[in-house]
Amino acid sequence: MTRILVIGSVNLDLSAAVPRLPQAGETVSGAKLSRFPGGKGANQALAARRLGAEVELIACVGNDANAVEALALLKDGGVELSRCVVDANADTGVALICVAPSGENNIVVAPGANAALSADRFDLPVAEALICQLEVPGETIALSVNNFAGFVCVNLAPARAVDDIVLTRADLIVVNETEAAWYGDKLSMCRGYVATTFGKKGAELSRDGKRVAKSTPPQVDAIDTTGAGDTFTAALTLALVEERTPQDALEFACTAGAVATTKQGAQPSLPMRALVEEFSNAS
Repeated sequence: MTRILVIGSVNLDLSAAVPRLPQAGETVSGAKLSRFPGGKGANQALAARRLGAEVELIACVGNDANAVEALALLKDGGVELSRCVVDANADTGVALICVAPSGENNIVVAPGANAALSADRFDLPVAEALICQLEVPGETIALSVNNFAGFVCVNLAPARAVDDIVLTRADLIVVNETEAAWYGDKLSMCRGYVATTFGKKGAELSRDGKRVAKSTPPQVDAIDTTGAGDTFTAALTLALVEERTPQDALEFACTAGAVATTKQGAQPSLPMRALVEEFSNAS
């Protein structure tokens, strides 16, 4: 079984299903509020686990009730949490999410304890792959990426400045089209694959500036797109480490991401591998 290490964020998601997304300065009434475990790091860890990998998450939470709720599905799902740091001086991260009937969303994050995850608070265990995102301190990501010996995936989200080592060391970078535009030519520093996602239009995989694969997801009834990108990242990393061809890996990732939109909530919607393969066989 492939062993994947994830370093990243843990949040409690407060998700409001709204009739439509509000514009600036506008109040939209009639929402239905739900609470779900979330955070890009936690989502990617649980996604990889449900897709068949052995997974450990390194993260930081507060010493509060939100931490128990935020870690619940990870524990139930068999994600290793022994290196998850508890910071008594910080609150567990919280994400405020509005979800429209179309499945589109907007998100505001209060990082809380995620901002306290420093590299001196943990050691790097042996694993075949490392997945990171940018919801924890940049210095932590740069040091971890530089010191890790296996396959490195960096999801450059949310878009922000990063140390050059993050770009040059990565075997796989994942961005959506907005993030790709933000980083621009800096993405050419990556010596490995660059995956760019375009929502329901699919994704492309490039290397050395040349497209090596392109895929569109299967048609699904999207309910909530929260977590779809995290599922895509975990699936693509796992498929490439399993030595699938770039085209097969991208198709697997696009299918997994699409299936993740068919339920509400980031982590409750993360699909098991059997379900992804069922959708793949049907398409």
